[in-house]
Amino acid sequence: MDKLKGKGKEAVGKLTGDHRKEAEGKTDQAKGRAKDAVDEAGDRAKGVKDSLGSDDDR
Repeated sequence: MDKLKGKGKEAVGKLTGDHRKEAEGKTDQAKGRAKDAVDEAGDRAKGVKDSLGSDDDR
């Protein structure tokens, strides 16, 4: 959601010449990418944990 909101802000900033709004949009997009990376890392960690399983499963 942050990435989409950021793209909108950046576009409005470019159209209106508002460099601050454009920068806010880029910041929002970066925040969205960071959240995605954290979520992906969590999913990978869960996958590793699941693949290792417990000794009882074997």
